[in-house]
Amino acid sequence: MRLAHALLTAGAGALFTGCASAPGVDGPPENPPPGIERTPDAVPRLEPIRVGGPNKPYSVAGRAYVPLAGDVAFSESGLASWYGRKFHGRPTSSGEPYDMFAMTAAHKTLPIPSYARVRNPANGREIVVRVNDRGPFAEGRVIDLSYAAAAKLGLLAAVAPVTVRRITFGDMRAANLLGLADARPSAQPAPHP
Repeated sequence: MRLAHALLTAGAGALFTGCASAPGVDGPPENPPPGIERTPDAVPRLEPIRVGGPNKPYSVAGRAYVPLAGDVAFSESGLASWYGRKFHGRPTSSGEPYDMFAMTAAHKTLPIPSYARVRNPANGREIVVRVNDRGPFAEGRVIDLSYAAAAKLGLLAAVAPVTVRRITFGDMRAANLLGLADARPSAQPAPHP
């Protein structure tokens, strides 16, 4: 969604910073649903990593990005932001409509689709999100969370530090051994990266 907008609107990289840093540009829903912070985590599934489309190299605001290919481990720390009603219902980079009440996220280079565990070290909360969009494109930001994901992590008030770890197919297959009940794979056959 935001990547497509950037490609259509030259120089629009400032739109990708998330609502936490762009007051008046984006924001929460007018009437947030009660209990939004109890939204269930995304449940990882073995989904094929698409070739091309949202996984091909791209540039935004003069910077080049190369999405990860294949089922590789990935982790990083940095700042998380979130996006809300301005993008609600608009297409994400995956082509799915953005749902600010779902447990999703935007990342610059994780494969689309993929899953990640995001941790807020300030309060110890962890969530699992499905990566289906590109962004954020502001310096130092590593992930742009949906409104629900940010609420569950306790990050609605500001941009905040997080750690992000990709959940690989191997992680999903070993979920029972790792004790990650929320990372059990579906009955789908394993895709070949």
